[in-house]
Amino acid sequence: MTTTLLRTAKELHARARAGRRAVVMTMGALHEGHATLIRTARGIAGPDGEVVVTVFVNPLQFGAGEDLDRYPRTLDADVELAGQSGADVVFAPSVDEVYPGGEPEIRITAGPMGERLEGSSRPGHFDGMLTVVAKLLHLTRPDLALYGQKDAQQLALIRRMVRDLNFGVEIVGVPTVREEDGLALSSRNRYLSAAERRTALALSGALFAGQDRHAAQEALRARAREVPATRARAEALSAIGESRAAADTHAVATAVPGGPAAVRAAARQVLDEAARLDPPLALDYLALVDPSDFTEIGDDFTGDAVLAVAARVGATRLIDNIPLTFGSFGAAS
Repeated sequence: MTTTLLRTAKELHARARAGRRAVVMTMGALHEGHATLIRTARGIAGPDGEVVVTVFVNPLQFGAGEDLDRYPRTLDADVELAGQSGADVVFAPSVDEVYPGGEPEIRITAGPMGERLEGSSRPGHFDGMLTVVAKLLHLTRPDLALYGQKDAQQLALIRRMVRDLNFGVEIVGVPTVREEDGLALSSRNRYLSAAERRTALALSGALFAGQDRHAAQEALRARAREVPATRARAEALSAIGESRAAADTHAVATAVPGGPAAVRAAARQVLDEAARLDPPLALDYLALVDPSDFTEIGDDFTGDAVLAVAARVGATRLIDNIPLTFGSFGAAS
């Protein structure tokens, strides 16, 4: 389809609108993860709606020593991919268009949730992110906006901002897209050498290890509940024959459903091994958090959670996460 490149909000506002407008916000260097967001937006907006992809490298999101100057700018390729994925418009404003008169004195503050995890590692990052998201929502005037779940904390903060400040827009989260080897798609993956990429696989490997441990424990608890009460729980669990439980049936028998501590331990083991590779993985954080506020969950937690990791491999910082559900006798898909 023909995709129109626009540089100003005035041009965008002049377009005739019939159906719903869906916006996908990016910093460019589009890849298959972005394409999935755009295709999802196209499906939701329908043939009568409009899909707008924003391309803007936001300087407020980059702290001292971060990669603003070397962040990839590939607008021609971005327009082509956006069009192939179903976008009607690529809106690529200048810094002056988004921030007339220079950096804004009044900004959105992310609050306590924005100071945890990514916010602790990158002070001010989420304030800059929310400020530009608010600006772009005003400039594009969408009915709905789509964001990837790979940036889980970002998505949670955008949802909170929209709710707390009464933005009239629907926020849609889209599952993380991964490469065949499990690495989450990211514009920063292109910075990795072949050896660094092999080490970087530990991020997704750690998450999958935690997910596997969670699923095994939930299954054990479900099986154990089916065993007659006249049999000792530890003996019953041993009889199940689950290889992962055989090493410590008593711990599994007494653990709460899902075992958050065991999930963390399984993931950390993979990361500890990666720290000894060449090149090594330098862990920033591993966290198992409540997605409503990104605080660590306790061992008695039930409900939805996010297992999140951030690390550096060489000069490249990467993040990843997966959703889990505790207390339901099954891992989230």
